[in-house]
Amino acid sequence: MIDDGMIWSALPVPALLIDGDGIILRSNPASESFLNMSARSLEGSPVWDRVMIDAPLEDAFDRVRIASAALFINDVDVGSGSAVPQHCNVQIAPLERGGDAIIMLISPREMAHRMTKNSLSEKAARSAIGMAEMLAHEIKNPLAGITGAAQLLSMSLDKEDQEMTDLIVEESRRIVKLLEQVEQFGNLRAPERKPVNIHDVLDRAKQSASVGFGAHMMFLDDYDPSLPPALADADQLQQVFLNLLKNASEAGTSGGTITLRSFYDPALRVRQREGPPARLPLQIEVIDDGPGLPAEIADSVFEPFVSGRENGTGLGLALVSKLIHDGGGWISVVSVPGRTVFRLSLPQAQPELEND
Repeated sequence: MIDDGMIWSALPVPALLIDGDGIILRSNPASESFLNMSARSLEGSPVWDRVMIDAPLEDAFDRVRIASAALFINDVDVGSGSAVPQHCNVQIAPLERGGDAIIMLISPREMAHRMTKNSLSEKAARSAIGMAEMLAHEIKNPLAGITGAAQLLSMSLDKEDQEMTDLIVEESRRIVKLLEQVEQFGNLRAPERKPVNIHDVLDRAKQSASVGFGAHMMFLDDYDPSLPPALADADQLQQVFLNLLKNASEAGTSGGTITLRSFYDPALRVRQREGPPARLPLQIEVIDDGPGLPAEIADSVFEPFVSGRENGTGLGLALVSKLIHDGGGWISVVSVPGRTVFRLSLPQAQPELEND
């Protein structure tokens, strides 16, 4: 007979059982070794006093409890006051549906494996994007010729045959849009960060979406009117919001709801590889009531060429992630059927910058 204690002790990865107040109730031997702390030091202590993770996970615990669903966080550094941070994947999940207790599993990635895999995947991604950019440039010119020829041809055809030339023109334009998205992803322009009114940018994006690709959706907003300016590139931020709204609109059905929410979290900090933790107090959420992300791509949705839609390029969310991280921010997603939340965490503009 195998009891749960034997299973807990035999887990090959560090595991912590955490109660609703964030106190570590139980630790396994792998976690003691990984964190370089005894069970006596770990158990009974607040988890964030013992575990350091370069990701804002505090409110992720609440989301896991509310949704009763697991959450995966990949490629983060995890350590403790007495252990050197290691590159890990982290999974948090409710112990039981509707309960407060949460299990956190930490999966360290072997250094050699990580360096090889990341190096290869990064080089592969750069090579794929570079090749795609070159092809996009070369293909757009002949496509323009095909489109023009089809339009000229349609002028001498009857209505039935014009439907075929209209199809050629329509599909050629669709391909051009896809190629432009590929070229856009390869744009490495550094962000020009200045004080930005988040709500102005959100409203412009919402207005564009509501009369275009999101005309079938209902838009709601829940803004914090006292939110201070963000330090961001307004044009790139507009692009981010439009991509997120388009993603939510395509996932939703007619009459579905998209909610834009903003609030201030002064405690939110993200550890950096160099320097002190970055303060990212400005929070913006794009929430939709669609079917949720497919389970098979939930943990890689921000990677290039990963898409949950047929004929999708898989570049939209990768572009969003790139722009946000290049601008010094953070993006995360929590998704269950009926509720998907993309959250952006952005730095606040300093008062002296606002007066420049």
